[in-house]
Amino acid sequence: MNEAARKALLDGAFIPAHPLALNDDKSLDEVSQRALTKYYIAAGVGGLAVGVHTTQFEIRDPQFNLYERVLSLAIDEMSKANVPESFIKIGGVCGPVEQALNEAAILKKLGYDLALLSMGGLQDQSEEQLLERTREVAKIIPVVGFYLQPSVGGRVLTYDFWRELANIENVFAIKMAPFNRYQTLDVVRAVCNSSRRNEIALYTGNDDNIIVDLLTEYEFNINGESVKKQIVGGLLGHWSVWTKTAVQYFEDIKAIRDNAQIDASWLSKAIEVTDANAAFFDPAHAFKGSIAGINEVLTRQGLLKGNWCLAEHEVLSEGQAEEITRVYEMYPHLHDDSFVKQNLAEWKSGEQCESFTST
Repeated sequence: MNEAARKALLDGAFIPAHPLALNDDKSLDEVSQRALTKYYIAAGVGGLAVGVHTTQFEIRDPQFNLYERVLSLAIDEMSKANVPESFIKIGGVCGPVEQALNEAAILKKLGYDLALLSMGGLQDQSEEQLLERTREVAKIIPVVGFYLQPSVGGRVLTYDFWRELANIENVFAIKMAPFNRYQTLDVVRAVCNSSRRNEIALYTGNDDNIIVDLLTEYEFNINGESVKKQIVGGLLGHWSVWTKTAVQYFEDIKAIRDNAQIDASWLSKAIEVTDANAAFFDPAHAFKGSIAGINEVLTRQGLLKGNWCLAEHEVLSEGQAEEITRVYEMYPHLHDDSFVKQNLAEWKSGEQCESFTST
């Protein structure tokens, strides 16, 4: 990882989890896939995470065989856009050790900076085995640890696990997405108790608590010393929609969170964002419509042709479309439809996107 990207990671970046664009026959819609990447870059994001949960884990299945292709398309668009060296390129890695090492090697070959290493789907592995897997991947490419919520395939991991993971060389960040305050606290306290605490960036993946996470500074007494730690940025599926507006509130938060007092209006906005997320991520039905919900919003904006997913069971839940309509109407200041409308034809034209300009 180059020094500019490492510094940006520690300072705090806005990183959306990149969705997957499909045709109705479940083949890859390359024009829309490239358009999504152009959209995020134009919105002013600080990086992208590709091949992660929002991109659909099924891209790895032999019947689809889309993992390297999708990762390559994103890198190609980032190159065409001439993103700065500080732009953080993250690729998702999952599965048992052999699969994880193969995927890490692909990321390194393509030019990604870090691997977001999922612990999901490995219920038969002990915590020590998961730590050893992390050590092996970290020998190939820098790692972002990932606490994925159990309801979508993750598992509960102990405080001791996260303290040991923070001590692994070449782990530079942890994405916390247990959707649970107690488990989030475990990770923060564990990192603060690590000798590498100043080398580890904390990122929220708690799409149900985005703004409060970003505004909160943690403080612990560690061996008589006051240790403070901030969740500096986010790596979020929620940020893959209404992105332009979300980038602005993230920049506003970064500008004000060192203040002694934070305006209470931010707590109201936090609830608005969480309400919108409930419509997109479908907690009412155990998150069964979470990926289809994101795709539905992008479809309404014209960025995708449809909300289709590779897995047959990944569809909108009953009443979810109506919930998305509700939050659209209730929070018009949160969406970025006008920005998308102004640029959509250019993004889908197949032409090279304009050079990156930071907001």
